[in-house]
Amino acid sequence: MANTVSAKKMTRKIAKRTAINRSRRSRMRTFVRKVEEAIAAGDQAVAADALRVAEPELMKAAQNGIVHKNNASRKVSRLAARVKALAA
Repeated sequence: MANTVSAKKMTRKIAKRTAINRSRRSRMRTFVRKVEEAIAAGDQAVAADALRVAEPELMKAAQNGIVHKNNASRKVSRLAARVKALAA
């Protein structure tokens, strides 16, 4: 348990930051899930639209430190490849 004033303030800041990060991570996962559901349904047009919306969300998450930049890029790349494969 925090005893000093500064330690108590840090626990408040950490709790606030954790809540924000949890919200951002959840939002990112929701957009990725929408793309994956469209891919599973086999609807290429809907999947492409969902990917177009999900990509900036993933990059924002990377920019805010929710996921690593390479992790976000890899997710976008793999989703894009799966969407492209639906067209074939």
